[in-house]
Amino acid sequence: MKSLSIAAAGSLLLSAVNGHYIFQKLTANGVQGGVYQNVRQNTNYNSPVTDLSSPDLRCNVGGGSGSGTSTVSVAAGSSVTFTADVAVYHQGPVAFYMTKVQNAATADGSTPWFKIKEIGPRFPGGQWDMSSSYSVSIPSCIAAGDYLLRIEQLAIHNPGGVPQFYIACAQVKVTGGGSRTFNGVSIPGHVKASDPGYTANIYNNFNSYTVPGPAVSTC
Repeated sequence: MKSLSIAAAGSLLLSAVNGHYIFQKLTANGVQGGVYQNVRQNTNYNSPVTDLSSPDLRCNVGGGSGSGTSTVSVAAGSSVTFTADVAVYHQGPVAFYMTKVQNAATADGSTPWFKIKEIGPRFPGGQWDMSSSYSVSIPSCIAAGDYLLRIEQLAIHNPGGVPQFYIACAQVKVTGGGSRTFNGVSIPGHVKASDPGYTANIYNNFNSYTVPGPAVSTC
């Protein structure tokens, strides 16, 4: 009986681990970097962040510094892609944020963030984009310089439970561009516990949805 219990526990643990994912790679300039080459490495494996008041919402647990991460140059207006170790498994929206910093390798993400893209469900049907890779274009109008580029997938598959944030930050140096600046928001603080997109029940009368956080900034 004891061996059966251990086996059952191991099976449950494996199932839980397989149900999570972590964004590890960035494709820029048509080249996919290695695991954690341009993406800051977290220290909580593939576990989510669930505390709305935690600074870990910026770049994940252990992602507050990027001293071991390379900063990649990308042209304003070009497309970059985050890729996870496995396809996203839990339903929920995806959003991309940027923050301008003095040095991408040392920035802690406490500077204002602006949203540059969001991916919600498709209606009718409420179908989510559950992929392993998600792409975004660097705004063509932003000023050149160092930025943190953040992907956020908010898992809301368990109504009544605590929503889960799957987060990663890439370090980029934007070239070209213009001089446009955007009003930003603080992270944590960009999502509130009362936001409809945070509390939504995706299984009951799910006919519309608003992605949590600020509006998308456009050039």
